[in-house]
Amino acid sequence: MPGAELVSIGRALRDQVLCWVGIPTCVGFAPTKTLAKLANHVAKNAERKPGSYPAEYAQVFNLGACSATEVAAVLMATEVGEVWGVGPRTSARLKAYGIHTAQDLTRVDSKMLRREFSVVLEKTALELQGVSCARLEDVPTDKKQIACTRSFGRPVLELAGLAEAVSSFAMRAAEKLRSQNSAAGTLQVFIHTSPFRTDDPQYSRSVTVPLSRPTSDTNILVSAALAGLRQIYRTGFKFAKAGVMLMDLVPETVQQAELDLICEFDGLQQPPEKRLLMKAIDGLNRRYGRGAVGVASAGTNAGSAPRGWTMLQERRTPAYTTCWEDIAIARA
Repeated sequence: MPGAELVSIGRALRDQVLCWVGIPTCVGFAPTKTLAKLANHVAKNAERKPGSYPAEYAQVFNLGACSATEVAAVLMATEVGEVWGVGPRTSARLKAYGIHTAQDLTRVDSKMLRREFSVVLEKTALELQGVSCARLEDVPTDKKQIACTRSFGRPVLELAGLAEAVSSFAMRAAEKLRSQNSAAGTLQVFIHTSPFRTDDPQYSRSVTVPLSRPTSDTNILVSAALAGLRQIYRTGFKFAKAGVMLMDLVPETVQQAELDLICEFDGLQQPPEKRLLMKAIDGLNRRYGRGAVGVASAGTNAGSAPRGWTMLQERRTPAYTTCWEDIAIARA
């Protein structure tokens, strides 16, 4: 596709997002994913930080249409820590080797990068040279682990409050699990106090609860999470955060046969109506909002103030496009 046509498409995308959502965006085009990320970075900074890049690169930038000299100039003007996939620690190590810009990174021997850093950084350098190493995915791959963790709005001291929070987290994790048609073979739950409250007693524990058979049933997962919570809970501490993580994920169609032994958390041979129940609950929560239907151990907000363990979210951006109460009102 010609470069001018790509820029026109990018500007149309930008205008449509700005019109529909009201959020200014920038668009970058390039032959590889890493270069496309860089092109987006250039388009953003050329507008927000005049002088960092040529002004004509602002908002929509097609790096693939640039000459070799222009690409080299862009790479030279980009600090190595701004490259997609290069974190602060890696950036500091690269600078110790005399690699300060993206252009410097493209000149380093790939075998040295693999030996001294990682194969990921080697692929990043190759991508900056125009060699595609990161595959484009139309559909996101299934997650290997699913977690739901939250910091509390206020410290939680009692087991009852923690049980509500952990139940809610397990419910949410189970919804995510079913959304990718997976089942979990292991569940982990953790709680800890705030490391910033140095005057308070500190406590941090986690426990892994094995499930004899993989399951996506909310009731079974919540029961396992609560059993783990009871094992690690201790009185006398102000807990600031808790979480639930589902691990050993497998497709829900994969079933492992075994002797018909009694197990507390047995999820595989659940009757068909239980699967239909989970599907109905997910449908209701999608239609009426998260938490509309759940397990009793997660508590309820009906007719009462928000629960103490929920996040404060005092500075959360209003949901202008999805919530009637948050729609902005313009007055003359």
